[in-house]
Amino acid sequence: MPTYLSAIITVKNPEKLKEYISQVPATMAPFGATLVFRGKVHTVLNGEEKHHIEAVFSFESAAKIEAWYQSDAYQSLIPVRDEGANMTISILEGF
Repeated sequence: MPTYLSAIITVKNPEKLKEYISQVPATMAPFGATLVFRGKVHTVLNGEEKHHIEAVFSFESAAKIEAWYQSDAYQSLIPVRDEGANMTISILEGF
């Protein structure tokens, strides 16, 4: 069963976020990641979330997600990520 990576994003600097987003897929490719969905929040029906974007990626396993996250390629993007947005990045497992 695939394991999912969730990113909940609050934009701080749109240009830096665009730079980050353009480079992330190349860091994920060696780990077999697939983009499931990425979209802008249209309407919050319940709760007080103030994020702007959500993205979900599919990986073969949590170990693959952790290996991607710790990879030199991704770690080098973290300063750009942090300039562009506040993110909550989580591993999700179905139940």
